[in-house]
Formats: sequence, C-alpha cells, structure tokens
Amino acid sequence: MTPPEAPQVGTVATPGAQPPAVSSRFETLRKRSDFLRAARAAHTATPGFILQMRRHSEGEVANPLRVGFTCSKKVGNAVARNRAKRRLREIARLVLPSVATSAADFVLIGRKQATATLPFDQLQSDLRSAVHKLQNTRR
Repeated sequence: MTPPEAPQVGTVATPGAQPPAVSSRFETLRKRSDFLRAARAAHTATPGFILQMRRHSEGEVANPLRVGFTCSKKVGNAVARNRAKRRLREIARLVLPSVATSAADFVLIGRKQATATLPFDQLQSDLRSAVHKLQNTRR
C-alpha cells in the first residue's frame, strides 16, 4: 500500500477545506493573576457559560488574543468539568478569531448542567453575541 501524495506547496489539500485548526490558535491563560484581572473586568452571562473580557492596555502582551477556561466543582465531577471545558475550548477556537476585534483576555466559565448539555450551535451563537456585547461596552 502506498501512502497518499502530499499536497503541493501553496495549495490546499482538498478543495474548499478549512484552514487547519492550528492556524487559529490563541494563547491560553494559565496564571491565577490573569484570571483575577479578568474577573474584575466586564462580564456577561449566557445560558451556557459566563464570559469575562479584559481589554489589554497599550503594549501589554505580545499575543492580542488570550483565552482562559474554568469550571468549578459545582459543574460536576472531573469527567463533567472536562467535558464542559472541551466544549468551551472548541467554541472559542471556532468563534473568537473571527469575532474578537480588540486585544483582550477572555475567560469562559462553565455553568452547572448547561455547558455540557446545550446544543453546540446555541453555545456558538451565545459566544458571538456575548463578545459583541462586551466589545461594544466601555468599562
């Protein structure tokens, strides 16, 4: 069995294919201080999650888009929390690069029962509307 041919340089592997997921990667928040700064900033609640957004000041960080994910034990056991965070990571990967217009830190907080059970399309549309709402407010 022969391996498939690699695509030529500058061409897409399959016509009409999306760019690879790696191209839309963002930096993940890991330090507690970043989460605490985002908690003091603007936030909005949706049925599936809570979104916090803190705008960057001039020349603050090299990466304009940073995202953090968190779920408390109220969401459920480790399996439920991990499932909720996986869903939050995926909607952030799909939505934020195209919607976020300003350099900011975003924190998505999972909600009990809702984050893991709501339809994926609803989570995506909720994130779009929440980002637009937060970017249009001055705080």
